[in-house]
Amino acid sequence: MPESSETPLASLRQAAEAVRQQLRVNHYDAAAVQRLDEFIEGQRATISEADRQGVITALGCFLGQCLVDTYGGTWAQGPDGTTGVGLNQTSFFNPFYRVSEQLTKGPAQSVTAFFAGIPERLAAKPGRKTWI
Repeated sequence: MPESSETPLASLRQAAEAVRQQLRVNHYDAAAVQRLDEFIEGQRATISEADRQGVITALGCFLGQCLVDTYGGTWAQGPDGTTGVGLNQTSFFNPFYRVSEQLTKGPAQSVTAFFAGIPERLAAKPGRKTWI
């Protein structure tokens, strides 16, 4: 019986690569995220409820790969079981949620603004939790 070479990580990367080609961008970088933002805005009104989850998954894979390549992140599973990107072993971001938010709420939840804010979030010292 042939073993499947399809790992979850390979699937994420393949989906990201398909979107990269569709968006006609060369890299997973800030310019690519800007193109993604424009694409989401252009498509928001036309995505059917039936297609919504597939679109979120594909575009989220792309956004996640941009986080991995630009900020040195790692695809990981969050504490709640969601898939996302870990950065600096201190932060976890869910790119699927970010895409969903922009699809739902528009430019106020821009993936470009989120992406541009990552260095500031990483530089901020995590506050001590006093409620423990």
